[in-house]
Amino acid sequence: MYKKLQLMGDYSPVQLVQPVAGGDINQAYYVQTAEKHYFIKTNQRVPADFFKIEADGLEQIRATNTIAVPEVYHYDIANGDEEIVLIMEWVEGNKNATTARVLGENVAALHLAEAGSSFGLDQTTFVGELTQDNVWYDNWVDYYREKRLRPQMELAIEKGRMNGKRRERMESLLANLDQYIPKTPRVSLLHGDLWGGNWLVGKDGEPYLIDPSIVYGDHLFELAFTELFGGFPADFYQSYQIAFPIEAYYEDVKPIYQLFYLMVHLNLFGEGYGGSVDRILAHYY
Repeated sequence: MYKKLQLMGDYSPVQLVQPVAGGDINQAYYVQTAEKHYFIKTNQRVPADFFKIEADGLEQIRATNTIAVPEVYHYDIANGDEEIVLIMEWVEGNKNATTARVLGENVAALHLAEAGSSFGLDQTTFVGELTQDNVWYDNWVDYYREKRLRPQMELAIEKGRMNGKRRERMESLLANLDQYIPKTPRVSLLHGDLWGGNWLVGKDGEPYLIDPSIVYGDHLFELAFTELFGGFPADFYQSYQIAFPIEAYYEDVKPIYQLFYLMVHLNLFGEGYGGSVDRILAHYY
């Protein structure tokens, strides 16, 4: 990774290299040189463009001028089985009394930014280690059914985690999805993987988003995930609601939107998430 820093023009001595939490997928480090502080991720077991896609997602969020994301200095595209590196700005700070409120305002601003009229995306992304295939759809129901729920159901079938009543209920939900979620909600650019570990705090308490899996879709899909595992204070939702009023039917669609992420966890981590999947499916069938 040191040669990568030199290629970027930082020839100053490396003063500190410290492993940091970077998720289950990558090795992650805090690297301090005499010139700069960096966050560096490395991996040798992911698709060649894994870090490029992350960088592209951060840049699309940055381009909305709504919420801070780390600056990307460098990323590799793999040639064969070589290790690839992503080098970013190191972001560090402390929460203050306004951090959660500003986070809510800025995420709402992201969702309100101009986003066109199509749902999905024009490139493959990743949800954890799972490949997320995307194409453009002219309605949200078809995208969510064909590119989100159905692929996770098929993967669960392959893994032996979608049998009996669970499979029957899931197939019924897919067949009747248009009865439960809106066909053409407002199109929003979504971070796509917005759990409590994917936002952090920079200087002066400013919130940053990291590790996106962007998609254009219903903003309620994003909000539903923020509630699934926690990590977002009450001030976040209050300020979001003021900036972008949440539709009255949110509680009706929230379980279906959380179902996708629970299916991802079922496929990645096993039957420990099966009970949550079953409770949602039983709510509808």
